[in-house]
Amino acid sequence: MTLIKSISGIRGTIGGKPGDNLTPIDAVKFAAAYGVWLKEYSKKEKLTVVIGRDARISGEMIQNLVVSTLVGLGIDVIDLNLSTTPTVEIAVPLEKADGGIILTASHNPKQWNALKLLNEKGEFLDAAQGAKILEIAEKEAFNFSEVDHLGTIIKNDSYIDIHIDEVLDLSLVDADVIRAAKFKVVVDGVNSTGGIAIPKLLKELGVEVVELYCDPTGHFPHNPEPLKEHLGDICELVVKEKADFGIVVDPDVDRLAFITNEGEMFGEEYTLVACADYVLGKTKGNTVSNLSSSRALRDISEKHGGTYEASAVGEVNVVTKMKANKAIIGGEGNGGIIYPESHYGRDSLVGTALFLMLMAERGGTVSELRASYPSYFMSKKKIELTPGLDVDGILVTMAEKYKNEEISTIDGVKIDFPENWVHLRKSNTEPIIRIYTEAKSQDEADGLADRIIGEIKAVAGI
Repeated sequence: MTLIKSISGIRGTIGGKPGDNLTPIDAVKFAAAYGVWLKEYSKKEKLTVVIGRDARISGEMIQNLVVSTLVGLGIDVIDLNLSTTPTVEIAVPLEKADGGIILTASHNPKQWNALKLLNEKGEFLDAAQGAKILEIAEKEAFNFSEVDHLGTIIKNDSYIDIHIDEVLDLSLVDADVIRAAKFKVVVDGVNSTGGIAIPKLLKELGVEVVELYCDPTGHFPHNPEPLKEHLGDICELVVKEKADFGIVVDPDVDRLAFITNEGEMFGEEYTLVACADYVLGKTKGNTVSNLSSSRALRDISEKHGGTYEASAVGEVNVVTKMKANKAIIGGEGNGGIIYPESHYGRDSLVGTALFLMLMAERGGTVSELRASYPSYFMSKKKIELTPGLDVDGILVTMAEKYKNEEISTIDGVKIDFPENWVHLRKSNTEPIIRIYTEAKSQDEADGLADRIIGEIKAVAGI
């Protein structure tokens, strides 16, 4: 099944039968459910919603369907057209809008698209709100507006520029310092809207830009998830161009990865570590990432005199924990930077500016910077379990087995050993337990994962 309905939105592949894929009928149905929920939630007579999309091929079709559905509900729409996820997030409060929808399937391949749903703060909805929207969609409890009460459409294509201005105005970003460093950077925008936003930001900061796949056609030149196995072209080009480093973003520009001057991956986990290193060096405070993210962030936070907390996996959970702990920077190990002075959402433009400031002030190469951080290695494995097995019971047993270690059960079971950790999480959609480990070497991380898998299989009798 390629239509996935969850509390964070709806995503699926284009084409096929309604209910099985993200067809025009499904796009209208879930846009209507969001609009109906927003009317109930806001209790306002007149509503405004901001809409933006990445450059994927189906984007314009889905955009037209979603915009027209909201207009049919009597909701005014501010249409940003080609945009980024963080740009839509900052536009919602700036426009005093009541919500927002980002049309993007993030790092999924080109045949996918999705509706990501925001509240009036430009932040993702919580679980209860998402569940309510799914309920409205299931019942098709829609009541559309009569002709004299239809919504209007306002087109505004200036928001990437406004977003860049917001980044330049951040207190820890000094454009003159970055300009003086005279950086040369290669950018892989995966032929989506990062190819518009990131080069624009860099040029504003006086950076010489070499563009790779920055034409927003939606024809992704490689798998758009910014992982090492997909990024051979930019790794080669950074070396060939003698660039200071490379920048890679996913199609909706909320995940950020760097390539070192030697054409090696800086490591997505270390994007947040580096940005936090810069921010904590200027401002004392705390950090948050999720339970499956690198321990290196904890190490850097403690080095600067701050405290580190881990949340359940998922951006909304990270944001909730950041607010509770008054964290000054946080995010996820997939290259997602959340910097509250800007907004509570993963933002590659903000991350890029903070990283440039770190490099400009510290000097040296990006390879040298990476070598200065604690070195950890991760293993990500899974066990497929037979249906009917008590997955929750297995996790409880594992937690009991290691009760003398530091244990977290807020999202599966995380066991923190002195030198390494393992995080066990069950899938919500299939009988799978995910096993993430981290250690001081790849062999140790893989060995720990294999050991835990063996113990789980023994408990489960498989």
